[in-house]
Amino acid sequence: MTSLKLVGADATAHKLWGGRFSGDTAPALDALNRSIGVDFRLWPFDVRVSKAWAVALWSAGVLTVEESQRIERGLDAVAARLRGGAAPVASDEDVHTMIDRLLHDEIGDLASKLHTGRSRNDQVATATRLWAMDACTVLDARVRELQQVILGHAEALQQDGTLMPAYTHMQRAQPIAAAHWMLAHFWPLDRDRARLAQTARDTASLPLGAGAVAGCAYPISRVLLQGSLGFDRLSPNSVDAVSDRDFVAELMFAIALLGTHLSRLAEDLVLYGSSEFAFVQFGDAFTTGSSMMPQKRNPDALELARGSSARVLGDLTALLATLKGLPSGYNKDLQDDKRALFDAADTMCLVLPAVAGALGEVTFRADRMHAALSSAMMATDLADYLVRKGATFREAHASVGRLVRESEERGVELHSLPLKSFLAAHALFAGDVFDSLSPAASVERRDVEGGTGPNALREQLAGAHAALS
Repeated sequence: MTSLKLVGADATAHKLWGGRFSGDTAPALDALNRSIGVDFRLWPFDVRVSKAWAVALWSAGVLTVEESQRIERGLDAVAARLRGGAAPVASDEDVHTMIDRLLHDEIGDLASKLHTGRSRNDQVATATRLWAMDACTVLDARVRELQQVILGHAEALQQDGTLMPAYTHMQRAQPIAAAHWMLAHFWPLDRDRARLAQTARDTASLPLGAGAVAGCAYPISRVLLQGSLGFDRLSPNSVDAVSDRDFVAELMFAIALLGTHLSRLAEDLVLYGSSEFAFVQFGDAFTTGSSMMPQKRNPDALELARGSSARVLGDLTALLATLKGLPSGYNKDLQDDKRALFDAADTMCLVLPAVAGALGEVTFRADRMHAALSSAMMATDLADYLVRKGATFREAHASVGRLVRESEERGVELHSLPLKSFLAAHALFAGDVFDSLSPAASVERRDVEGGTGPNALREQLAGAHAALS
């Protein structure tokens, strides 16, 4: 289905092909073949490509300078009509056909010269690359906005000295600074931005001039086209140029992995926002209520972010499965690349602001985080205590394990065990052992680069600021 309303027109009026056919295309094929409902959004980029091609045709001696300029002005008029809401008609097979029809309306038969030496194969590949490069910029900006929200929370948590449990296997593991947990979601997003930047660079290879598959028969300057359209380099092989959709796959992989990172952030927040944890409290603007239960506050934005990560993964899988079965050169299967690409990018452009908004209005409950800390989480610190006194770590691990078992059997925390229990577990324990059961001391001891200690955390915050600047 398409969201674009097609108005009536002669179905054969503006085909860019058809001279060798004696009959009309079957309506069922027309319906299947028509891509205007998907690729219409490429029109600003297709107009740019066509204007650059008009100049290239002039430089190759195919058009006079006056003809080239008339075509450029005509394309500007077409763009104005499209911005003003011009709609496709039934004969518009795709965005290229539509622009060709509108250009004929503006400048007459001269418009027929524009397609000289060019195929829709290299035309759509070029316009899609331009769209993808622009999408990388848009996505980068929205990821950066989420990173700024994360960094703001991390700085506030660091200033408050808030501690919380870290989890492995969803079991309480060791105490960490809450800011350290918050920043654990900053750096995956930073890698996502690096992937988007690399994808934009990989995409900036110009296919225009490759023609349908064999190259252009006219002496157009591809270097001139490269510079005018903002590409970094030229595609080296015309067969590959018209069928290469690596850039689409790379962008969709970057989006899928970004979606995965958002899903993990959402899962943490949904879990920590439950009554059982209550580490965070959600706001009103990005949550909803229940139609039956008046007390409910549902983190819908975060749950939709989790679900959307599966959707964009499906888009990527569909594209890769399509590419896997294709021979070299252009094949019509590639028409669906944009359906998957646009859906993935559109989905992420909806999800990112919603996650940033939901996180932005979250309130952190330092009291609940602190209440979840237990002295059993300092078992590793007890083992380290013995190591510093001369024990091997394996020996220390076994001794502390016996203490943990005793505390569980007695139903008390480690710090509630008497000193004699510690002395019975290992002779190197002494009265100062209880200092090792402090969550704050545990955090302070882990001050290596990248750790949760205070100096390491300050360095990490500085690094996060640098990444955003």
